[in-house]
Amino acid sequence: MADSYLGIDFGTSGARAIAIDSDGAILAEAQIALTEQSAPSWRTALFGLIGQIPPDIRQRLGAIAINGTSASVLLCDADNQPLCPPLLYHDSRARVEAKSLEQLAPPGHPALSASSSLAKLLWLQKQPEFSRARFFLHQADWLAALLHGKPGISDYHNCLKLGYDPAPMAYPDWLLNLPIAPLLPQVQVPGTKIGEITPEIADRFALPPDCIVRAGTTDSIAAFLASGACRPGQAVTSLGSTLVLKLLSRKRVDEAQFGIYSHRLGDLWLAGGASNSGGAVLRQFFTDRQIKSLSERIDPKTGTGLDFYPLTGPGERFPLNDPDLAPRMTPRPKDDAEFLHGLLDGMARIEAHGYRLLQELGATPLESVLTAGGGANNPAWTTIRSKCLGVPVKTARHAEAAYGSALLAAKGESLLCYFK
Repeated sequence: MADSYLGIDFGTSGARAIAIDSDGAILAEAQIALTEQSAPSWRTALFGLIGQIPPDIRQRLGAIAINGTSASVLLCDADNQPLCPPLLYHDSRARVEAKSLEQLAPPGHPALSASSSLAKLLWLQKQPEFSRARFFLHQADWLAALLHGKPGISDYHNCLKLGYDPAPMAYPDWLLNLPIAPLLPQVQVPGTKIGEITPEIADRFALPPDCIVRAGTTDSIAAFLASGACRPGQAVTSLGSTLVLKLLSRKRVDEAQFGIYSHRLGDLWLAGGASNSGGAVLRQFFTDRQIKSLSERIDPKTGTGLDFYPLTGPGERFPLNDPDLAPRMTPRPKDDAEFLHGLLDGMARIEAHGYRLLQELGATPLESVLTAGGGANNPAWTTIRSKCLGVPVKTARHAEAAYGSALLAAKGESLLCYFK
C-alpha cells in the first residue's frame, strides 16, 4: 500500500530528502553535502538520498517530487547524458546573449538576465557541443529523468526564466521562432504525474514499480510550499546560502531590470527575487558554531554604523540587478561579533529593500514574513530583520524545501488549489 511520499531538495550547498505520510507527518529524513556542483555529484547525491530512506518506507512510496536551484541548467544528448558541465544559477557569462534578448522579449521579462535559463541556452548554442544536444534541462528536470526515464519534461516554475509564460500556459511565439526552440522542454503544472519510475530504479532501491515521479519545482518555491503561507500579503524569506524573497500577491510583477519575477501559484502570483547575499557570505568568515556563539554577543536593537553590502564576489541579482556590483564589507571591525552584526545588518537591509521594491511595483502589501533556511534559527538576525521590515517575522511551520516537495509528491497539482 502506497502511503508515503518523498520530496528531494537540491540546494546550493547540499541535498536533502524528506519522506512524509498522507497527513504530512515526517517519516524519515536524509541529507548529503555537495562538495561540488556537477552532474555526477548530483546523480550520486540523488541515489544516495533515496538509499538512506529506510527500506520499509521506500517499499510504500507512492510518489517522488524533486526541486532544484532555479536556472541551473544542463545541455544533454539523446541519452540524457550531459555534454558539458552544468551552468549554475548565479552564472552570468551570457551577458551578450541577455542583451540580444532585449530585441525579442517584452520589457521586464524574467528571461532578460545574464543568469536566466534562456540566456544560458543561447550561450550554449555557440559552443561546439551544441550540435549533439537533444535536451536542455534544469537541474530538477534532469534528476527526475534519471528516475522516470523521460528526458525533456519540466514544470512552469523552472521554465519561467526560460521564457515560458504561465499566464496562458505556453511558450510565446517570439521564443518558438528561435533556432533553439526544438530543445525547449515540455512544460507541466508542478505536481503533475510524469510517469512511473523505471524498472531499474524500482529494482535498485526496492521501490514499488507503480511509484510515480511528479513534475517538480525550484528550491525557493518548494520552501514556500513548506512554510504554510497561503494568503496574499504573506511572504517567505529563505535564508540559505543565498537570500530569496517571495511575496504572495494578487498582481503579477515582472521587472527584469530589478531582478524581479513572478511565479504562478494557483490563482495568485508569487513575486520576488533572489539576492547573491546570504549564508555563503557568512561562511567565508565564520563556521556555523562561531556564528551561533558570536550572535549571542550581538545586541540586535542597536545599529553598527557599518554600510555593508555582503556578497561572496562581484555580481548581484536582486534587489539590484548588476553583474558587476562589488561586495562592500570594509572597514572590518576588530571585534568579530561587531563584524558579524554588520553583515547581518547589511543582509537585513537588502531584504527590506527587496520587499519595499516589490510593493512599489504593485505587489500586495507585506503583512508578515515567515523564515525558512538555516538563518531562521538565529534569534539575533530575526530581531534585526523584524526591525528593518516593520512586520512580524516568524519561523515557517516547516523550513525545509524538501518538505515542500514531499507535499507536492503527496498532493500533486491539487496542492496549488489552496492559493486563491
